[in-house]
Amino acid sequence: MSLCLAVGGKITALAFTAFTLSWTHSVERVRWEEDWQLTGNKLQLVEARVKGSGAGMEPPANAVLRDGWLRWKPELPAQKQLVLAASGATSGGWTLCGADKTCFEIGREAAEPTHLQSCDRKP
Repeated sequence: MSLCLAVGGKITALAFTAFTLSWTHSVERVRWEEDWQLTGNKLQLVEARVKGSGAGMEPPANAVLRDGWLRWKPELPAQKQLVLAASGATSGGWTLCGADKTCFEIGREAAEPTHLQSCDRKP
């Protein structure tokens, strides 16, 4: 099982079964991180965390402050794919890191959206 990144017809397979997706909020300039896991042929959000709150990023009531992060387990069903827009109008893109700490920056420049999904998923 592996994670596929698709951008503009180009597909890259990564040997990730779990990964962290992180970014800095474009308005509040606060760090946000999400831990994802491949479950079957879908993506399951395991934990979300944010360094603070602000416009459009209020943590839920069950969030717990630990190690400087507000952390919670989102109640979101497994997803077929994640679609990350890339406007180029923010201060940066997303950082995608595997469990082995191999990281990639994606979506920094204006481009077609990046699609993340299991390489085993049928279209």
